[in-house]
Formats: sequence, C-alpha cells, structure tokens
Amino acid sequence: MFGRANKAKKKRDGAAAGPRTVTLIGKPGCHLCEEARTVVAAVCEEARAVWEERDITRDEELHRAYWEQIPVVLVDGEQHTFWKVDPERLRRALEA
Repeated sequence: MFGRANKAKKKRDGAAAGPRTVTLIGKPGCHLCEEARTVVAAVCEEARAVWEERDITRDEELHRAYWEQIPVVLVDGEQHTFWKVDPERLRRALEA
C-alpha cells in the first residue's frame, strides 16, 4: 500500500540492510493509541528500529483503510497488528 514492503525486503536480504521502520497509525485522543505509542517507542529503541507516527485525521487514505482498527502498526510498510501491541511479537518481527 505504501510502496515500502518490497524495497524493505530487498534491503533485508542484501548486505546494506538498514534499520527496520515501524509506523504507528492512530489519532489524537485514542487511549489505545497512547498505549501502543509507549510499546512501539520502547521496543524500537531496544531494537534500534526507526519509528514514525501517522494521524488518520490528517490523511484520507489512511482513514479509509484503518479507521476501524486503530491503532495499527506497520513493520516496513506491512500491517503487523492492530488494537493492542504485543511487545514480544513486535520484537520478534523486528529481529526477523
């Protein structure tokens, strides 16, 4: 969807692989998003992964795709989880 998955896979397979990218999709005032942010920030710091946050209220495409699932976590552009972020599962995904 975001054009990152294929590029990220190629990077992981190659010698010049960089850090993994985690994207947290949510919106202001979402208590589950706050919880997810805490988990994502901690796990990404441990794993030395890059993370970013996207707001569905500012992006119509993201709103259409994910409004019923927030928070949503993508790893290298591919959906990893939604609603509740399991830190161990995210760690495993970043180590793969």
